[in-house]
Parts: sequence; structure tokens; C-alpha cells
Amino acid sequence: MFSVGDYIVYGTTGVCKVEAVGPMQMSGMSSKEKLYYTLSPLYSKGSKVFIPVDNDKVVIRSVLTKEEASALVEEIPSIELLWVADEKRREDIYKTALRTCDPKEWIKIIKTLYLRKMSRIAEGKKVTVSDGKYLHMAEERLYEELALALEMPKEEVIEYITSHVEKSEEVAAQ
Repeated sequence: MFSVGDYIVYGTTGVCKVEAVGPMQMSGMSSKEKLYYTLSPLYSKGSKVFIPVDNDKVVIRSVLTKEEASALVEEIPSIELLWVADEKRREDIYKTALRTCDPKEWIKIIKTLYLRKMSRIAEGKKVTVSDGKYLHMAEERLYEELALALEMPKEEVIEYITSHVEKSEEVAAQ
């Protein structure tokens, strides 16, 4: 069970702060025994999410620690792609990967769609709407969590990742 003040990752909502744990404090709610988390999405100011503490339908987990986040960034070059040849199944695979709340799955989506984007641009084609949507969603989830874990502004995360990946590639080339 999470406590008030904890930062968690909740489904496709992303990073949230636990604001309260207890019965729902809304009119019309019949059960005063059922416990709920009141969550504030970190990057969606003013909104609240209410979920049952015993929720088992949507993934909810602790945010990565600083050490786990650093190790994940170092691991990025070795994380495989999430390549799906079947166009019709691709979107379902991306949705499923996002719902896992697993940052490695988000990285797979980002790496795959970035390479697909570059390939399409090189061929003179536009990025598909679906690819753009899932690339954006995976980047948002990953960068939000890494920003919190690494104690930096979200806008600096991509530069941090790029510099660490380039460094590890230089070391590997030597």
C-alpha cells in the first residue's frame, strides 16, 4: 500500500503524487469502508484521479529510484526494439506495452518508432498519426518518471539520455 506523499506511476496517467488514502469524500458515494487513493498527476496540474486501493485492473507501482533510473539510462543501448511487421497489430502491441507501466517497454516503443520515423522521412513519407501518438505517449511517460527520479526538469531528460548513450557508445567502440 502506498502512503500520502509517495510518488507512483499509475497506468497511462503517468507519474502521480498520492494526496490521500481513505474513503471517497464525494457526495453520492455509498461505501465508506472502501479505501481509495487520491492521486494528483504530476504534469497535469489541477486534476485528481481516484482509484480503489485494491485496484487490480490497472498497473500502479513506485517511481524508479535515482539509482534505478541511472541504471536504466545506461541500459538503453542494449534494450531491443519492439518491431511488429503486421500494421494492423502494431497499435495493439504499443497500447499493451504502454499499459505495462514498464519503462523498458516505453524505451522499446521510443527506439522502434524513432527509427521508423527516420526511415519514413528518408523515404519522403510522413510519420503516421498512430506512430506519432504512441511515440509521444511513451516519451512523456518515460521522461516524466526519469525527471522525478533523477531530480531534473523534464525538459532536460532527453539531453541527459543522449549524452549518456553517446558516452556508452564511445566506450564500447574503444
